[in-house]
Amino acid sequence: MKTILILGGTGKTGRRIARHLQAAGRPVRTASRTSGDIPFDLDDPTTWAPALDGVTAAYVLEPSLQMSTDRQARIPRFVTKAVAAGIRRLVLLSAPRADDDGHPLKAAEQAVRGSGIDWTILRPDWFSQNFSEGFWLPGVRGGVLSLPTGDGRTPFVDAEDIAEVAAAALTEDRHSGRVYQLTGPRAISFGEAADLIGKATGRTIRHVDVAPEVFVERWVAEGIPPHVARLLTDLFVAIRDGQGTALSDGVERALGRPPRPFEDYVAKTAAAGHWN
Repeated sequence: MKTILILGGTGKTGRRIARHLQAAGRPVRTASRTSGDIPFDLDDPTTWAPALDGVTAAYVLEPSLQMSTDRQARIPRFVTKAVAAGIRRLVLLSAPRADDDGHPLKAAEQAVRGSGIDWTILRPDWFSQNFSEGFWLPGVRGGVLSLPTGDGRTPFVDAEDIAEVAAAALTEDRHSGRVYQLTGPRAISFGEAADLIGKATGRTIRHVDVAPEVFVERWVAEGIPPHVARLLTDLFVAIRDGQGTALSDGVERALGRPPRPFEDYVAKTAAAGHWN
């Protein structure tokens, strides 16, 4: 059977995609720098050929926010190598508005679109799992989620939905040439998200709004490069300014069902004890 390569195969989306494909009886090869089925590093082209050997479809993502000009060329170079190795289908994890000038993932999208093979691009909103597996987890566990988002709202999307869409795009012809904007079913504020998690865990969790400048300084003090700290902060400020509320039907178009509500994610995650 045809092997499917999952870059970042042990990450938030990668391991879920692998699980869905394996449950369907599809041969999967997970690749990452530190674990997975095979070592893989976008900065080390010598690791690419072994990962691509015998593969016909691949899930591709850029793992770093520290996107220099050289790093922006990593995905395009990998796409060229993958097509030469015989890959016939690519699914790219991108981001909202990635086709805007100056966006760090614009070159990756252009490379995938121009690859000459079947492709699908996924542009998810903020992951719900950032509250339980990402950089918001310490704040949730500590009872105070400090972010420069004010009362702004955003439609958090469940990583399980992203993974299901990716698995379908990797195995079904009908997703070729599609760009899926992926959101949850409604936009909520970080304050409401904190309240929902607090009720599910029986704890008090507060969202505290902080000034953008203070947030940048905090990231820099923790070792984040200033330009990356500013990029992250600007994303949160966009939510504060009301730019993150738009809903999309991408999950429903791809899967034929509505996206999972944030409340379902909270109930499942609390029951699993991830916030204990």
